[in-house]
Amino acid sequence: MIRLIRPRRRAIVFALVAAFSLAPAAEAQAPPTPTVLDRNLAVRTAVSGLVTPVSIAFLGGNDMLVLEKNTGMVKRVVNGAVQNTVLDLAVNNASERGLLGIALHPHFLTNGFVYLFWSCQAPPPPDSNPFVPTQGRCAETPETGADTDNILAVPLLGNRVDRFVWDGSALRFDRNLIMLRSFQHDGAPDPPGQNDSTQPPRGNHDGGVLRFGPDGRLYVIVGDTGRRGQLQNLPCGPTATACPGQVTPDDQFGGPEPDDAHLTGVILRLNDDGGTPADNPFFSAGATIGGEVGENVQKIFAYGIRNSFGIAFDPKSGDLWEQENGDDSFSELNRVEPGMNSGWVQIMGPPERINQFKAIETDTTVPRPFTPAGYFGLQQLRWPPTFIGITPEEGLSRMFMLPGAHYSAPELSWKFEVAPGGIGFLKGGKLGSRYRNDLFVGGARDFLEGGHIFHLDLNRARTKIKVHDRRLRDRVADNLNKWEITESESLLFGRNFGVGTDIQTGPNGNLFVVSLSHGAIYEIFRRR
Repeated sequence: MIRLIRPRRRAIVFALVAAFSLAPAAEAQAPPTPTVLDRNLAVRTAVSGLVTPVSIAFLGGNDMLVLEKNTGMVKRVVNGAVQNTVLDLAVNNASERGLLGIALHPHFLTNGFVYLFWSCQAPPPPDSNPFVPTQGRCAETPETGADTDNILAVPLLGNRVDRFVWDGSALRFDRNLIMLRSFQHDGAPDPPGQNDSTQPPRGNHDGGVLRFGPDGRLYVIVGDTGRRGQLQNLPCGPTATACPGQVTPDDQFGGPEPDDAHLTGVILRLNDDGGTPADNPFFSAGATIGGEVGENVQKIFAYGIRNSFGIAFDPKSGDLWEQENGDDSFSELNRVEPGMNSGWVQIMGPPERINQFKAIETDTTVPRPFTPAGYFGLQQLRWPPTFIGITPEEGLSRMFMLPGAHYSAPELSWKFEVAPGGIGFLKGGKLGSRYRNDLFVGGARDFLEGGHIFHLDLNRARTKIKVHDRRLRDRVADNLNKWEITESESLLFGRNFGVGTDIQTGPNGNLFVVSLSHGAIYEIFRRR
């Protein structure tokens, strides 16, 4: 099977390219065969031989575009065979960066619009001053060709969403919609007093999933990229001792306000040309704030999000759902209402579990899987987990609440992190009535059940997870350790799918799972 490098302490949650390496060809073994627990269903390989596939979009019945995270290539696959590369972007693929997300316009058949989320590159900064990138943002016109895994070779705003036009054989650049924060090297001496001098450069928590909603708007999920500002529920910055009397910058580039360099940990809602819909939940609040910060606030649909690799729209209700990765504790599934504040960094999981959140994240004594010194840090040292509140009231009172915002507790969470990956709804009942319009959640660690898939039913109102195991009535799986599924065994649907980065219903009604670590796309179908 694909051989993974054992992650170091505080390693990234997403077992992506920075966290694994392909074994040499002579030693390579075939990945384990994916299976599902339902004997009425089976799994077949729809596409194989890909390099770090991360997301797909269907052009037709047996015709799809496949993104390769590390190569920056968009490949066309017809009848299970790669036909050609229709675009080759020059990506920075360090850690969780790369070519990450794709969405087709609702009127794709008439306008040919294809949207991509990807990480561009820039010359790395000199060793004499590695804390300042050499460019502020990507070039307007995308560069193509060779890729890099140099974690510092990226502009400050090195993540971008672009619109391309499909001409039937290739993707042609049309326009950039937005550029977002990517550069992370927070051990800088400026500003002083951040206590982050030992922080290594990173490239994680980029998010990158794109989806068009039933309203015709484009939804973009962006991780926190290590920021510690207002959108991470720190109203006066990460080290402020009094609020609002003392405000401290998020990092060496300013903040804590959501200017262009700090618009992270959010779900953005955009028009198809990158403009801002006037019915966004914080449109009026942003207009009052004004300037660059106000314009960014107007784009926000939800915030307070740590990191996510999956958003999906319920085909029945039209509601948006997202999975959210915890650090060491409290993976979440959320139904995202307009104006939601998801709670990070003050709260992960239900507010009434805040003591457990703090206890796990401050644990330095009990050995854990791949973390022999225990858990501690929340990755960014300048806001350590010792700052977490001790009561639900304290955690909630510390949040940064934009006018019209509301906190929303997760619909389901796991006490210890289970590393959820891509999510998707099965549209219709092709796999059987018990799965009709249900939610499926992949795994971002392939050493948990070999790459698990959970199946979740929704209640009749489509607002809650419907549970059949009485242990889950509190909507928390009290698992015993990281990447372990105690109390959620009843949700297990499949094993050995590897790192599952995308789950989609195909035109034929079957369920397709993209496996980054297996280099394959699997199709789940009903036996005849």
